[in-house]
Amino acid sequence: MLVLTRKAGESIVIGSEIRVTVLELQGRQIRLGIEAPSEISVHRGEVYERIREENERAAQGDQQELKALSQALKKVGG
Repeated sequence: MLVLTRKAGESIVIGSEIRVTVLELQGRQIRLGIEAPSEISVHRGEVYERIREENERAAQGDQQELKALSQALKKVGG
């Protein structure tokens, strides 16, 4: 992990298309501004984890449904 120190108004650049700027410091919190192309999703960490978990659950459900459908088709065809 790269650790950087930045002041309000300063930024870092990731690749050539993403810029993260420190907008404001308020006690123990900072406000960040993120500039990225629209095709790149930007989420808070906890939101990203929920999305990832939901996607995994959906994929599991799809696999179970496909297995049940496959078994049903085998019974009908056999």
